[in-house]
Amino acid sequence: MTELLPDLRQLRAFVAVADEGSFTLAAKKLFLTQSAISHSMKALEDSLGCRLLERLGKKTILTEEGEVFLRRCRRVLGELEDASRELDGLKRWGQGRIRIGAPHAICQFLLPTVLREFRDCFPRCEPSLESDDTAKLLERMNDHELDVVLGLCPRSGTIESYRTLFRDRMTFIVPPEHPWAESGQADVADLSKTQFIIYSRAIETHKLLEEHFDQLGVRTRPHQVLGDMETIKGMVKVGLGVGIIAPWVAKKEFDDGSLVAIPLPGPAIEREWGIFHNGDRQLSLIEETFAGIAEIVGRELYLPEV
Repeated sequence: MTELLPDLRQLRAFVAVADEGSFTLAAKKLFLTQSAISHSMKALEDSLGCRLLERLGKKTILTEEGEVFLRRCRRVLGELEDASRELDGLKRWGQGRIRIGAPHAICQFLLPTVLREFRDCFPRCEPSLESDDTAKLLERMNDHELDVVLGLCPRSGTIESYRTLFRDRMTFIVPPEHPWAESGQADVADLSKTQFIIYSRAIETHKLLEEHFDQLGVRTRPHQVLGDMETIKGMVKVGLGVGIIAPWVAKKEFDDGSLVAIPLPGPAIEREWGIFHNGDRQLSLIEETFAGIAEIVGRELYLPEV
């Protein structure tokens, strides 16, 4: 048992060294001298009774103990930052920030409308946005680097601090001159020879598609995988393949008739989207308002008849 607990300056210095991999860069980041960082790290290691950092040439790396301690430090500093932000919000209602994480498709097609409505409610709030796969964003949220995450609900595991925003159903998209567009349905006999175009970042969706075709007993051609929804829609329009997307991604194209939605044969592939936040606290007024707007916009975007 140690006699002295680390102070906040030591914790911040340690996190800076871990992030920068260098005493010199950490000192510049915190506007301190390298000597001050070195003394702070020595005092921290002495108080904990273990080595947290190792120097390999010009690079500073974490020991096993350091990796464990870093996770705890991030949580402590994140909690303090959350507390400070919430207290400031109490003093100045409507001012503050919200750090949002969401997959690329949500950032592109849902959040612009959400943030426009949100800005009307909290004109002095400063939202920041990070885009990545849902699993990676949840890791950042657990480290208190994000306040809320909009993402796909996982199909397994316990879900805490989560609320449903909307559900969607995957669909084929084809140009209006495609044979499926005329019949309004996909020809199951064509599935094995059809070139499908799917989105590269939707890892969980890929699994759902694979399971779906397995249930149909269909062995498809290797999918063409692209990282941009607009490119997928553009390639489908010129007849280079059949897209598999969520209908809200192509709402504009369905409205202007440049693309047609065709239901997938067999059981529907349904997904649930929701908003996650840290389970050790309640949503603030700002976050609760953001979640409510996202729920309304999400339901308006989703096309239940597809």
